[in-house]
Amino acid sequence: MPHSTPSSSFAAGARDSLPMLVGAAPFGVIFGILVIWMATFIVNLRHMLYAATLLPYVSHLPARWRALLGFLLTDETFAVANAYYHKHGQTALGHWYFLGSGVAMYGNWQLWTLIGLLFGAAFPQLQTLGLDFAMVATFIAIVVPQLFRVPQLAAAIAAGAFAWFLRELPYKLGLLAAILAGVAVGLGISHWQARKRAARSKA
Repeated sequence: MPHSTPSSSFAAGARDSLPMLVGAAPFGVIFGILVIWMATFIVNLRHMLYAATLLPYVSHLPARWRALLGFLLTDETFAVANAYYHKHGQTALGHWYFLGSGVAMYGNWQLWTLIGLLFGAAFPQLQTLGLDFAMVATFIAIVVPQLFRVPQLAAAIAAGAFAWFLRELPYKLGLLAAILAGVAVGLGISHWQARKRAARSKA
């Protein structure tokens, strides 16, 4: 059930993000070692999708709250907050839960990125330890729970197919195409389902 105070809701959001902190730690280390600007920009376009998904739950908040939550929005925080909103709907203190998750993830990211910056040069072999597998595992944990509805499943299949077939494109452009394809398929099916529901309600 939703929590009764801002502090308890905030603490719950931070607590529920703890499993995600482990998966994000190697990601932060690698980011601290290797800064790949073009690829980072393209891959991070997915945050627009996250924001669009959570917007209905935070659109009533003042601009300062929306800006803060948008700044703290990460893959892991999206997974935690989205699961919360799906379970509880738009609660009075949901944004505090969102904030708790975001602050926990932000602090975790800064810590492990700093570790990567400090020790990456001294221990270049860190890049060969396979830490990038933790990124894959984290994204699997984020994506799989979202695949129990047709639009999300179709979007994932389309994005995966495009990413695979276009994997040889330079500058990670295949990933950008995969993102666009996933969004188009997901939105298209969502609109189609919405029209079907509207037609049934009128009948």
